[in-house]
Amino acid sequence: MITETRGHALSVAAVLAAALIWSSSFAVTKVVLAEIPPMTLGALRFVLAAAVLGSVVHAGRLPLPSPRHRLGIGFAGLLGITAYFALENAGVDLATASDATLIVAAYPLITLLLSGRAAFSPVRLIGMLVAIAGVWLVVRGQTGGAGDHRLWGDLLILAGGFAWAVFNLVVRRDRSGASPIVVTYYQTLAGAGGFVLLSLSEADRWSVPSGGTLLRIGFLAGCCSVAAFLLYNHGLRGLEPSVAVNLLTIVPVAGLGWAVLLAGETVTLSQLLGGAVVIAGVSLGSRRKDA
Repeated sequence: MITETRGHALSVAAVLAAALIWSSSFAVTKVVLAEIPPMTLGALRFVLAAAVLGSVVHAGRLPLPSPRHRLGIGFAGLLGITAYFALENAGVDLATASDATLIVAAYPLITLLLSGRAAFSPVRLIGMLVAIAGVWLVVRGQTGGAGDHRLWGDLLILAGGFAWAVFNLVVRRDRSGASPIVVTYYQTLAGAGGFVLLSLSEADRWSVPSGGTLLRIGFLAGCCSVAAFLLYNHGLRGLEPSVAVNLLTIVPVAGLGWAVLLAGETVTLSQLLGGAVVIAGVSLGSRRKDA
C-alpha cells in the first residue's frame, strides 16, 4: 500500500512538473509567432526535439518496441503533437495567450467526457469545476487585442482540447512496455513528420529567424517538448487520463507567475484568489476513488 501511494505521488509530481514547464509555452510561442508561421514553428520545434531524443535513445541502446507498437505510439504522436500543437499554434496566432490559458481549463472536462463512465467521479467533477472557476478569476482581468479573428483562434484552441483528450486515452492504452523516453521519441518523431508536411504550405513565408527567436525555439524544443513530455508520459502511466489532464489546470496560475517574472506584469487580488481556487480544485479533482 505504501509503495502504491508513493508511486501515485511520484506520478502526480511528474505531471505537475510538466505543467510548470508548459506554463511558459503560451507566452514564448506568441512571441515567436510574430516571426515564424505556426506550422513552421511546430516543424522546427519538434524536429529539433526528435533529434535530441533520438540521439539519447540510440546512444543508450535502449530496447525498442515492436513495429506494431511503434505504429500505435506514432498515432498517439500525430494526435498529441501534430494535431494538438497545430491547433494550438494557429489558435494562439489568431487569439491571445490569455485566451489559451482560459480555454485549457476546459480540457479536463473534455477528457472526462471522452473517458466514459469509468472515469467519472462526482468529487473529481466538482474539483474540475472549482479549478475552472479559479482559472476564470486568474485571467479575467487580462486584456489584449488579437485582431478580428480572435473567435476563430479560440475555437481552434478548444478543438485542440479534443485532440489532447484522445491522445491521453491512446497513451493510457499503450502496452508496448517501452521506457517513457523511447515512447516520447517515437511520438515526437511522428509528430515532427506531420508538422514537416504541414509546414510546406507556409514555404512562401519562410525567413531566417533572429538569434533570440532561435533561442526561444530551442527552449520550446528542449524544455517544453523533450523534458515536459518525458515527465508527462511517466506520470500518465500511474494516473487516469482525467486526473492527469486535471492537474494541467495549474498551468494558467504558473503562467501568471512567469508573466510577472519575465514580462513585469502586475497581479490583481482576483488573480491571486483565482490561483488559490485553482490549486484547491486541482487537489480535489486529483483524488483517487479509493482515497
